[in-house]
Amino acid sequence: MDSVLETQRRLHEEIDRLEQAIVVQFMENPKTLKDHLLQEHAVNVYMERITSRSTELSAIYKDEDETRKKEMDALSGANEFSEFYSRLKKIKSHHHRFPNEEVEPMELEFMDHKPTMTQIQALEDMFSGEESGGRYLDLHEVHDQYMNLTNLEGTNYLGYLSEFTKFQEIDKKTKNAAYQKYLDSLRSYLEGYIGRVKPLTNIVEIKRDAQTEFEVKYEQGELPGWPKVAQEDAPSTDLFCVACKKQYTKDTVYNAHLTSKKHIKAAAQLAAENGGASGTAGEGGSASVAEIQSKVLEQAEKTNPERKMAWSEYLIKEYADTLKQQIEDTRENVERQQTLTGRERDLELETEQIELDESDSEDEEKVYNPLKLPLGWDGKPIPYWLYKLHGLGVEYSCEICGNYVYKGRKAFDKHFQEWRHAHGMRCLGISNTRQFHEIVRIEDALALWKRIKGAKPEGSKRDQIEEFEDSEGNVFNKKTYEDLKRQGLI
Repeated sequence: MDSVLETQRRLHEEIDRLEQAIVVQFMENPKTLKDHLLQEHAVNVYMERITSRSTELSAIYKDEDETRKKEMDALSGANEFSEFYSRLKKIKSHHHRFPNEEVEPMELEFMDHKPTMTQIQALEDMFSGEESGGRYLDLHEVHDQYMNLTNLEGTNYLGYLSEFTKFQEIDKKTKNAAYQKYLDSLRSYLEGYIGRVKPLTNIVEIKRDAQTEFEVKYEQGELPGWPKVAQEDAPSTDLFCVACKKQYTKDTVYNAHLTSKKHIKAAAQLAAENGGASGTAGEGGSASVAEIQSKVLEQAEKTNPERKMAWSEYLIKEYADTLKQQIEDTRENVERQQTLTGRERDLELETEQIELDESDSEDEEKVYNPLKLPLGWDGKPIPYWLYKLHGLGVEYSCEICGNYVYKGRKAFDKHFQEWRHAHGMRCLGISNTRQFHEIVRIEDALALWKRIKGAKPEGSKRDQIEEFEDSEGNVFNKKTYEDLKRQGLI
């Protein structure tokens, strides 16, 4: 058994290493939602371990049984050397009995920060197929429970996603025990989903802040759908008999029933169960029943069913605010899925799986490319001398192509005959001829086109301006091309 001081030192070391592991985790930049969830769950595990170890350290420092004080006195007292050699003898004896005992240093646990297959599988098992790895919510079961409630207007799943937090639109008279059960199911699901999608979110703090705001708003009647009940409209709790478990509306009837045999027997039984007077309805028994009744009424006020429903609705709205982005994504996904056929849904699932596999393979095969050189046919960066030879470090911008940048002279010269430049010239109303080679500015191209149109007559020499190309790539003017075509030579 380790000494108290050694246990204390080991706990401090473990906390320091856990804090460093959290820093390393946050230094990584997750690219996908899956990587982000793995990172947050790993950090959450580290934080829980830190909390646990801190609790153990706190107990050691409190030293209620004075074990730590006794050990320190033994090491710093008059017989410190004998205590030292005694402990050294125990250590040597232990290693003599277990010479081949394997000891794993604590730092080995935190050297590899990559998620294991067990962690990845555990993350995948957390979510259903409808939740798609934490992207969307799966409220189908809760929606079915909502549809089974009586006196409520039914809606489809898409409409439910847009309206499930609008509790103020539900008539207060229809909120019964089944409705409370539905609220409990919805609240439980949202709490669990937050714990899975946002494990670092402090749900206890959300509840505490919401409880403080709820108490104030409920007492002032500021909660939507739960107005403050006037005192004259509120049911009287003074005319409720705890022993008989019955509410009376008139003082005369209530006072008359206090002397009935049924009430006396029920009051005596209630007093006996709560440690009061027994059997008789004397003064002690009456006082005991009165005290019990006041306590029960006070507790009933706190556990009022309406108050509980209002609190559940308020807390669900707080959870919905936390999951606002996920709810919006779920609504868009359901709306999109309704427009797809079964075949299209299957193809979409296959495409997502392929993309996930490709992203995993890309992460596994990261190419070292500090100079950011272009990739060759084999997926690896081209040699630097080849990069310099082709002048790929020189950039050429073409305004006609929408300020598209071409790297290298070869790509720049070639682009004048490609679709992007030809489309830009066509939008300007200019023929893409050889005269406009090397012209990249729109202003220069328009000026040259205007000059060509002014210098060349529209009639006789138009045939020489237009160029035609045969199947072999030979270029002719319009007149020569038509003559050769009529003769069947091209």
